[in-house]
Amino acid sequence: MSGIIRIKDLYKIYRQGSSEVRALNGISLKVNQGEFVAIVGHSGSGKTTLMNLLGCLDTPTSGIYSLDGRNVADLTDDQLSLIRNRHIGSIFQGYNLIPSLDALENVELPLIYRGMKREQRRKVAAQALIRVGLSSRMHHRPAELSGGQQQRVAIARAIAARPPIILADEPTGNLDTVSGREIIKILLELNSEGKTIILITHDMEIAQNASRIIEIRDGRIVSDLPVKPAVS
Repeated sequence: MSGIIRIKDLYKIYRQGSSEVRALNGISLKVNQGEFVAIVGHSGSGKTTLMNLLGCLDTPTSGIYSLDGRNVADLTDDQLSLIRNRHIGSIFQGYNLIPSLDALENVELPLIYRGMKREQRRKVAAQALIRVGLSSRMHHRPAELSGGQQQRVAIARAIAARPPIILADEPTGNLDTVSGREIIKILLELNSEGKTIILITHDMEIAQNASRIIEIRDGRIVSDLPVKPAVS
């Protein structure tokens, strides 16, 4: 498998007066195309900072982040925006849905920025919502949906443009156990179709669904191990 993501000696340092906080402290890793990787760690470990860098939402202080063979540091703002819109689908713990828009309109929104015509984007958005089991909830606004349903809208929005990489930051964090399992099931199905999944979680039970678990502590990788298959 090819390394779709390669990181070498990545640092993210925040200045606070005369002191500094090393959110990431020299991280190096490779993620192969089609892998399902879980990144675990306690609050403040640096895992969300890493996710923001992987999603091209932030820039490192130093180090190299290569995405599909391209050094992200060499890309323009327009090129980074294009990557976020076409190559990476991001799922957040807080859903990040627009309250005034219904589910279909929320999923459509990033497709507008792709320049997709209205008829086509409506069809693509509807297909994504059907995919996550929300065919009967397309015209409901976020306030009319449960937490699990809102997260499924967020997943539909992330996958509508068919990006090769899905970044999921604590996607089950605000959900009950049953809804959380439904979200993980969708991520596993996407991975079985060849999508590269990177899941951020503090829950080791959730992380066990991945094929590989990377643990971060104090901005450093302290372990990177394959998940052992369950004994039947």
